[in-house]
Amino acid sequence: MKPALVDTKILSLFFCNQPLLIENFNAYIQEDGKININIIIYYEIVGGLKHRDAQKQLTSFLEFASYNIILPLTTDSTTISGDIYASLRKKGTPVDDIDILIAGIASANDLILVTNNRRDFEKIECLEIEANKRANKRANNRSPLPF
Repeated sequence: MKPALVDTKILSLFFCNQPLLIENFNAYIQEDGKININIIIYYEIVGGLKHRDAQKQLTSFLEFASYNIILPLTTDSTTISGDIYASLRKKGTPVDDIDILIAGIASANDLILVTNNRRDFEKIECLEIEANKRANKRANNRSPLPF
């Protein structure tokens, strides 16, 4: 199974204790050892929790992050992000810079992006995505999420 990068919304659902997502996270950790997030997602979560003054959730997230993998922005991922940005602008289909940076990091690390934001991420040709909505197919023994 190809490793995955979990986006902000999926991580937020995990911290809201969605049972199927917790089950999928645990299965992924058993197979791959750690959850992959990136520094942009880390920033979004920390910024949102600090804005809400949610100290308990912030402490929980920081502990979670310390046990898992936080991928950095690199020159490779930023170059890929620049290519994505230019391609989308030429097509007249811009995507938020944050999403482009997340996609660049996923692509540079050869990871599937697990997201609920198909609308924006599907516009990015070099990106392989899985949508959380498919998690419900697990009960029917169809292709489950990568975690």
